[in-house]
Amino acid sequence: MKLLLDTHIWLWSLQDPKRLGKRVQQELRNPVNELWLSPISTWEALTLNAKGKIRLRGNLAEWVTRATAPLREAPLTHEIALAARQLPLLHQDPADRFLAATAQVLDLTLVTADSGLLGLGEIATLANR
Repeated sequence: MKLLLDTHIWLWSLQDPKRLGKRVQQELRNPVNELWLSPISTWEALTLNAKGKIRLRGNLAEWVTRATAPLREAPLTHEIALAARQLPLLHQDPADRFLAATAQVLDLTLVTADSGLLGLGEIATLANR
């Protein structure tokens, strides 16, 4: 399975793995699965850190290198930007739109606890429960 980690799933896996459901933990550890991360999640984590909502320790460039090393980097393309704008999401969070569109365009399964992203129809999701 090709799994795209929502920002909070990625951060929880690094800082608070107990928040991950059993199925998500199993899938993240399964060596057969590919784990993907969008640069949007890196941007979102750095933004949350700058606002004081989370704390990333040490040099940020080094943190990003370490935190993203085991993951495949999802591209951010014009096709994804268009899909993000066309998604039928109720809320307008740009990061959520880009992550959902990335999953849709690249045929990835979005791993999330966000109820607004679960059950979008054409986007495969794995719920953190």
